[in-house]
Amino acid sequence: MKSDIDKEIIRRIKKKREELKITQRTLAEMLNVSQGFIAQVETESHHCKYSTHQVYQIAKYFGCQVSDFYPTIDPLEP
Repeated sequence: MKSDIDKEIIRRIKKKREELKITQRTLAEMLNVSQGFIAQVETESHHCKYSTHQVYQIAKYFGCQVSDFYPTIDPLEP
């Protein structure tokens, strides 16, 4: 099961991937996984998600910071 944070990270990665016009296949080749894996990750109802290492690799490939994919922490939020 994907947590809300997992879903947000995946949503941000997908948005950035689409902005950069990078296909699922291209991202899959870079991560050395199948295109089907990327499709499953991007499907909210499927349990697959990126590992921490994969998020790092994606940020490096996209030319951005890992923190760009993580929601900020609100210190007032319980």
